[in-house]
Amino acid sequence: MIAESTPLPGLLVLRPQVWRDARGWFLETFNMRSFAKATGFPVHFVQDNESLSGAGVVRGLHFQTAPHAQGKLVRVISGAVLDVCLDIRPHSSTFGRHFAMRLDGDAKTMLWIPDGFAHGFRTLEEDTIFSYKCTGPYEKSAERTILWNDHALNIAWGIDDPVLSEKDRNGTPFAEFARLVKAH
Repeated sequence: MIAESTPLPGLLVLRPQVWRDARGWFLETFNMRSFAKATGFPVHFVQDNESLSGAGVVRGLHFQTAPHAQGKLVRVISGAVLDVCLDIRPHSSTFGRHFAMRLDGDAKTMLWIPDGFAHGFRTLEEDTIFSYKCTGPYEKSAERTILWNDHALNIAWGIDDPVLSEKDRNGTPFAEFARLVKAH
């Protein structure tokens, strides 16, 4: 596994070794020793999640508040997404900035998203299966959503009218979130 830095400190692109031959391919989707060696820190996952979405779906931007914040190791099993990570750490020099990249089932690239980031994705293909490991369990009372298409964030989703959940349609505008988090 090779870890690559992004412009947002702590957010990493992970490229696993994929063994391919006439039969197909094989990879380790997670190995604690390889992860620690590549990233420089150990991690303990407690929950795995998986979703299936059609093309044109946007999920996010989601996060959980402390003390229930979650780190996530995300990947696409099949299909493709535009994955978006937003730095919401109030004392970060990159607070309010985002990183976006294509993740797909062919390349097998993953993202390590530490706590302190809101996360979302747009599906680019039908029947996209998205999978992620979490460092903390889901806690409904700590769940929050930042408005996916807030103009202040300037995220190039490449879609105007996605399929959205009610929760994502009614996310908190970033300026309101920033005011609340900076006040604490």
